[in-house]
Amino acid sequence: MNQTNPTAPASLQGLVAVVTGGAKGIGLGIARELAQAGCRIALWDFDEEALQATQRSLATEGADVKTFKVDVSSVEQVESTVAQLLASHARIDILVNNAGIGGDKLVSKMDLAFWSRVIEVNLHSQFICSKAVLTQMAENRFGRIINIGSRAWLGNRGQAAYSASKGAVVSLTRSLALEYARKGITVNAIAPGIVETPLFETLTEEVRQGLHKTVPMERIGQPEDIGRAVRFFAEPGSSYVTGQLLYVCGGRSLSSPSV
Repeated sequence: MNQTNPTAPASLQGLVAVVTGGAKGIGLGIARELAQAGCRIALWDFDEEALQATQRSLATEGADVKTFKVDVSSVEQVESTVAQLLASHARIDILVNNAGIGGDKLVSKMDLAFWSRVIEVNLHSQFICSKAVLTQMAENRFGRIINIGSRAWLGNRGQAAYSASKGAVVSLTRSLALEYARKGITVNAIAPGIVETPLFETLTEEVRQGLHKTVPMERIGQPEDIGRAVRFFAEPGSSYVTGQLLYVCGGRSLSSPSV
């Protein structure tokens, strides 16, 4: 029995899961895994064309999917979308803060506008989206928030803004977990390593092979690898796990952070 909430769901079947940045890449892998577990999926993304293509693809697999064009760094858009979703689905059980952008630039060549945009999308958005759903989750005394960070939070040359944003995600996760531990809400984070996404495919073959050699498992991660980790944290049975960071990186976090 869940001592925090005896009426908490026993499985993921029928639960409502929001996946930000869900139209492709890691977000799509997460959405697919949660849909296969029986969740009703709300995909948020800024790329409307990709959203529509993804909805069609998941629908052919039998998934219950709704799409929303959202700029997750906008308080107004996020709050409006949450209101729409609550009006149609009555509740939001799971939030996966996956939306984010890259940020590779040496500090000597970085201006404040570049720094601010990376922090805004990668960090501010997770605060905005989490705050927008937490009140309703607390009322239901059940909720799962999973923040997607990165192994890069350990620090990488040329990634000061990106690494700082992902390090702050870890701290945000821990603080939210403590604030809402008594409300039946868990907050955890995942730190992916190198994952085969559309962005990875834009790299040259030489660069991809070089990255491949830095992974102890000698393979590049797949979006579904991250999806399975998200599913673990999302499960009602994971109610005693909160404030944790899980590396899904093929062992890469065990090597030098500067690799």
